[in-house]
Amino acid sequence: MATRGRKTSTKERVTEKTNAPVWIYSLLTDFDISLFVTGKHFRLYEKMGAHPLKVGETEGTYFAVWAPNAQDVYVAGDFNQWEQSHRLYRRLDTSGIWEGFIPALGKGEVYKYFINGFDGKLYEKGDPFGTRWEHPPHTASIIWDTEYTWKDKSWLRKRPKLTALDQPMSVYEVHLASWQRDPAEPSRILTYKEIANALVPYVVEMGFTHVELMPVMEYPYLPSWGYQITGYYAASSRHGTPQELMYLIEVLHEKNIGVILDWVPSHFPGDAHGLFHFDGTHLYEHADMRKGFHPDWKSYIFNYDRNEVRSFLISNAMYWLDKFHADGLRVDAVASMLYYDFSRKAEEAATNEYGGSENLGAIQFLKDLNESIYSNFEGVHTIAEESSTHPGVTRSVAEGGLGFGMKWMMGWMNDSLKYFKIDPLGRKHHHHDLTFSTTYAFTEKFMLPFSHDEVVHGKSSMIYKMPGDEWRKHANLRLLYAYMFTQPGTKLLFMGNEIAQNGEWNFTKSLDWDLLQYASHKGMQTYVKALNHLYRKEHGLHDFNFSGEGFEWVRADDADHSIYIYTRKGYKAKDTLIVILNMTPVYRQNYRVGLPFKASWKEIFNSDAEEFFGSGKLNTEVFQPEEIGADGREYSISIHIAPLGAMILKSR
Repeated sequence: MATRGRKTSTKERVTEKTNAPVWIYSLLTDFDISLFVTGKHFRLYEKMGAHPLKVGETEGTYFAVWAPNAQDVYVAGDFNQWEQSHRLYRRLDTSGIWEGFIPALGKGEVYKYFINGFDGKLYEKGDPFGTRWEHPPHTASIIWDTEYTWKDKSWLRKRPKLTALDQPMSVYEVHLASWQRDPAEPSRILTYKEIANALVPYVVEMGFTHVELMPVMEYPYLPSWGYQITGYYAASSRHGTPQELMYLIEVLHEKNIGVILDWVPSHFPGDAHGLFHFDGTHLYEHADMRKGFHPDWKSYIFNYDRNEVRSFLISNAMYWLDKFHADGLRVDAVASMLYYDFSRKAEEAATNEYGGSENLGAIQFLKDLNESIYSNFEGVHTIAEESSTHPGVTRSVAEGGLGFGMKWMMGWMNDSLKYFKIDPLGRKHHHHDLTFSTTYAFTEKFMLPFSHDEVVHGKSSMIYKMPGDEWRKHANLRLLYAYMFTQPGTKLLFMGNEIAQNGEWNFTKSLDWDLLQYASHKGMQTYVKALNHLYRKEHGLHDFNFSGEGFEWVRADDADHSIYIYTRKGYKAKDTLIVILNMTPVYRQNYRVGLPFKASWKEIFNSDAEEFFGSGKLNTEVFQPEEIGADGREYSISIHIAPLGAMILKSR
């Protein structure tokens, strides 16, 4: 029998070789079990799931699955005609793990767990730790490995410096199935390798520093965009093998592009082959449906109070950072995790042990998650999609926070879009919609997002949120992007936004790349490229990404003209920039602007340039300081401001 009572190495473990189809064998030590049941095992993927290996001279696969309330667990597949003939052994401890070694079963074999549940029913389940799954609509797991010869040591070595909080971070959010399709066969989704050949050079040319991939974990329902996951440890088979996803990430790293993966620990679907009711009980989800069911998404919420579930989820986060060399995780729907009354009426919501609405188990899970990630990986970031006013989301755990690296600035996004939808003639009545965000901009480390959520479900595309005729729409959108790139915080732009995609995002087809034949759309693409390169080049735009030291209003109250003026500052005074935004289509001539210090100033960027589809009202001269007081400053200049234009000045 396999030794249970002492800690042993893999080589020391004893195997009972019998004529039975499943041998008694274990990769799990007593220490592994102790960590697992206390919620502190964060590398379970090294032991759980299906692992092709050798026992002595015999090749086969070791299986381990958590099903504490099951009566029996079998491994079934083509190899045994999908019959209940290969029964796993229940460990002689309190872990609830079933395990065993099946000889002559190797990489590429399709399998499921047949679980005789606590309720007496038979459940056919995919492997929660399976590293590869069949292509949907098929639902079985596939024995696979995560072996890959990585060639990104150079990137990993310099990553901590390139991704420091005072470095530029401009993220291009991508849905792999619809960024580009096969031109010869538009219905065909591209493979990871095909995407790499097209996406990587594009991202490099456009000047983005990171790519954020919408969920690449295996999911059965394409219209969920990947947010209804069944295979948390498997790269989506729609695009190829795990190793092919690794190749895509590696090629991005070769070009110094970081990779953020969208990660969904907030909920999962009720598909029969997935985590729901896994062993005939509410194992992964909370049994109290006030805590375990999400009314908006009709999905199930993880039971964060359960130690084993926390081990499963944090191990999953570590898995993508470890085995796939991801550079960060954008954590989806954090607000829904933090509060029991999220999307529920108060009388329908559960409460915690103190009578409050906070999910204390989820809060502890998020703290453990962030502490484990930041203590194990250098140069990575976790980013919270969090829409509530929960305090300290990006404060360290030691300081009482949740420990995230960044948080999406949802209030800024909503206020900005609300303002830009207004006809310019009426913007003076809403002037402080754009100044309000600076009252809280430095309370968290914020990322400014224009994500996929803003261009679906009848919200219209970014370009059609803008008022006016074609020229004004494009001028307004350029102005919005200039506002975004010159505000404090890191940036995120969803694919298609950079070409002013006309229609809402449609996940069933490619972006409308043919729009680039038109000057207005080509101009927008050229403009976003220029903004990215400006953001990366100018220290004043990123040295103080999250600190008030890098931002100062020059003029915040000119509502009558809808003009905003502020400075962005770098570590050195010479890196100071003056940003001027004109929110009306009126050409403002001889407009006086107070200077942060006495110097000559030069326009280094203007959104009205003809190459951007603008009207070409630029300032080409060098402005000399005049000893005329303005904006509370001793020196000023007189300048012309383009209609619906953004100007950036720098001292010479």
